[in-house]
Amino acid sequence: MKILSFSGLLAGFVLCFSASISYAEELKVTADEHGMHAHHQMGHVHEGPASPISVMGDHLHDEGEWMLSYRFMRMEMDGNRSGSNDLSPGDISGVVANRFFGTPGQPATLRIVPTEMTMDMHMVGAMYAPTDWVTLMVMGNYLDMEMDHITFAGGNPALEIGRFTTESNGIGDTKLAALFGLFETGNHQVIGKLGGSLPTGSIDETGTILNPMGARVSIRLPYAMQLGTGTYDIEPGVTYTGHQGDWGWGAQYQARIHLGENGEDYTRGDKHSVNAWLAYLWGGGFSTSARVAAETESKIDGIDPQIVGPVQTADPDNYGGQRVELGFGVNFSPDDGILQGHEFGAEILLPVYQSLNGPQLERDYSFTLGYRFAF
Repeated sequence: MKILSFSGLLAGFVLCFSASISYAEELKVTADEHGMHAHHQMGHVHEGPASPISVMGDHLHDEGEWMLSYRFMRMEMDGNRSGSNDLSPGDISGVVANRFFGTPGQPATLRIVPTEMTMDMHMVGAMYAPTDWVTLMVMGNYLDMEMDHITFAGGNPALEIGRFTTESNGIGDTKLAALFGLFETGNHQVIGKLGGSLPTGSIDETGTILNPMGARVSIRLPYAMQLGTGTYDIEPGVTYTGHQGDWGWGAQYQARIHLGENGEDYTRGDKHSVNAWLAYLWGGGFSTSARVAAETESKIDGIDPQIVGPVQTADPDNYGGQRVELGFGVNFSPDDGILQGHEFGAEILLPVYQSLNGPQLERDYSFTLGYRFAF
């Protein structure tokens, strides 16, 4: 079992950060030699409209500047699908094979079907710029999740015997990153990201369920209800932004790659995402944005031996897939007055395409409210 130690990961971050600063300083010297150094263009001053509040790592700060942020994100999932096909509870119970069949008490097909899930995430972050060309980030989060289920009888998969809800809440994984300027000219800039995630979120959450025999039992909750990945992860990314007059635009690629197995013998699927946005500044610091976001996530590799049950969420193969979403946002970031340096934003994301490694719950919508303060 391959598990990266904290000291090893920390050393890697130090080396990456040192390399980032060295590379950024080389870029700075080159820019100065060509008369291209633009201190404010690479900083937090918005010459065009702000990026959507859900987009992170899209700007650098001036040397010595701090920024504190808070975001609240809610995601709702409602109904099931496999691939791009919608499924009813009756399409799953008694039809989909139970991978744990043969284990004592496990029926041949599924009997417990999740119907809805709500996840609330509170994210608190800080950014600091030791130089004009490098900005450091740290972000912690707190998760609160609920999942509703229908239980069908063990001997009759069409007979509903009850419903129940599982819950989990607590601190999630902690994120660290260094942002550095890669390229800047005129109204265009490219920012690189070297980031990672520390496994501060729990992966052994438990809850009480209603099993197909009508008994209430306490079990380890499936992967979707765990608070972290249990692994050290790397999160590289690159962001392009541009602006002209009252218009602004951007594109971003980010990934989350899990290193080795966690302590329960599995690895969450790697995730890759791309998104692009267009924003317009209406005046007085008020802007609106439209965004297209796409992501792909692989299945879970391995299995937690304590996560067993006739429910789709206990099967590591029923995770991941592809999604495309449309986002619509508003931002308010005044350039003067008592609110100068404060930014408020909101964005809603609506799925337009989902092809899932199902059966699994499909995403209904998500929205983010956020506040940032630079000083």
